[in-house]
Amino acid sequence: MKVTIFEIIKSLQEWLIMIHSLSDVQSTNVGKNTNVWQFCVILPNAIIGKNGNICSHCFIENKVIIGDNVTIKSGVQVWDGITIQDNVFIGPNVTFTNDKSPRSKQYPDEFPKTIIKNSASIGGNATILPGITIGEHAMVGAGAVVTKDVKPHATVIGNPAREIIK
Repeated sequence: MKVTIFEIIKSLQEWLIMIHSLSDVQSTNVGKNTNVWQFCVILPNAIIGKNGNICSHCFIENKVIIGDNVTIKSGVQVWDGITIQDNVFIGPNVTFTNDKSPRSKQYPDEFPKTIIKNSASIGGNATILPGITIGEHAMVGAGAVVTKDVKPHATVIGNPAREIIK
């Protein structure tokens, strides 16, 4: 069987992880074919799936799980206690929070769990409060402030976020 150099390169590219030289990726748990762009910080215990795209100026804390085929646009911070499942889109400057009563230098024993389920999308500048579950295939409109769980396949908009009827 004869293999061309192009077939070898294509095969190797499927295993590559692109980490921009101006990023600080401390985690060794980054899946194959994931891109991490400039000025990102990923702490050592974060788990990131394959085929992801983490755009510039993102911060990912330790107790975070990010699934496969996830896009996180620029300016997003993913804090401890947040799980993002597969095929999720997180728009630019989405704000996640993980402490219902934040005080300087006072930390809860455990952060509330926030879960973004498979194939959900969150529009730019949306804010997700702690302990929220966003259901599968749900859509959160740009700028929405999500204060309660979002049902699967629902679309929510506004402040506070409310489901819209189609």
